[in-house]
Amino acid sequence: MSRRLTRKWRPPLALVLAGTLGAVFSLPLMGIGYFRLAGGVLGWGEASWVIGWIAFAATMLLGFLLWRLVLRPVQTLTAYARDVAQGAAHIETPAHFGTPEFSQLGQAVRQMNTTLQARADVLRSYADHVTHELKSPLTVISGASELLQNNDLSQSDRMALLTRVQDATARMATLLEAQRALAQAQEPMPAGTCLLSDVAHGAQVLSDGEVPLSAAVMRIVMDHLVSNAKAHGASQVTATLSPEALTISDNGPGISLGNRDRIFDPFFTTRRDAGGTGMGLPIVRRLLAAQSASIALDPGAGTTFIITF
Repeated sequence: MSRRLTRKWRPPLALVLAGTLGAVFSLPLMGIGYFRLAGGVLGWGEASWVIGWIAFAATMLLGFLLWRLVLRPVQTLTAYARDVAQGAAHIETPAHFGTPEFSQLGQAVRQMNTTLQARADVLRSYADHVTHELKSPLTVISGASELLQNNDLSQSDRMALLTRVQDATARMATLLEAQRALAQAQEPMPAGTCLLSDVAHGAQVLSDGEVPLSAAVMRIVMDHLVSNAKAHGASQVTATLSPEALTISDNGPGISLGNRDRIFDPFFTTRRDAGGTGMGLPIVRRLLAAQSASIALDPGAGTTFIITF
């Protein structure tokens, strides 16, 4: 779905319409002129037939051009939008949509479809994970509630159960707050650029420059990445900017091979006992995706994230 439209030269829509209107205006004048010049040579009947065939050929040519440059792109875009709306299993993605105007419209529709599908995927993923994640604190609350109904329960045991209920409630609140942050990460944020050193958030900038993302976006991204690195034992985080990507590395213990494919899954965390929700990296990924950027874990040793613009 992220594949760009094929760039083929097509005349602008304004030129197509201007050419069509010009032909409609010019054909009668040409016919009259030809009639006056050739009428006396060929005769009125023969000249009428010639003009008629010329008009027919010109009409067919204009019709073909309008079909190729206007009608077919509209039909293609309509069929594509209909397949998306109906949730077709296999949607044929058009390579181009004719004139530059229709191509821009088609690219916007494709981008909208990508965004909507990504949001739907997040909602489905959250629904799957939240059922599992909230089951544990709900079980704790349910079990503690039953035990608290026992009048013979000692005061110390009662206080311990109440503490477990409070901890479970706090855990649920944390998970729901993380989900709210994930939902907010999908909302449109202002576009723009910023200087990397202005938004480094504790990272050592090895190569400074202008990042093609707004300061509001980059502050959230850097805050999550730096905080996550330090929470896992890193004492230093570095940021290196190149024309194509931003590289964030730390000197922490790294990510185990068994966890490297799961770090962007919602609610996956190795710090559950310390209150981790596993939503930091999913939020960063969704936030960047909303800005047409992406983040990936470098397959090499250590912990290095590469943000591609």
